[in-house]
Amino acid sequence: MAKAEISWKRTTETGERVEVYAQHVGTQWKFFMRDRRFDQWQAVAEPPLEDWLELLDAVQRRINRRLLRPEEEARVKKAIYERFPEQKDKTE
Repeated sequence: MAKAEISWKRTTETGERVEVYAQHVGTQWKFFMRDRRFDQWQAVAEPPLEDWLELLDAVQRRINRRLLRPEEEARVKKAIYERFPEQKDKTE
């Protein structure tokens, strides 16, 4: 994966495991998902809050290792606030 990509695995509401990755393009993060290893990646238009919080955690860890600039954490938090204004306390 490229430096601007972060991936993780999670379980959906129905109990199936999926792979998710977020790609940093310009000033945006684009999310993709697939069910199995050899399936095609599908773009996710409206990623759930769970994926945004996972991305925020990964961005914070990469900032600590100096792989991302500190400003990126503020950009991700801003994107979360815009999409999920009722969840502001979870990103503090």
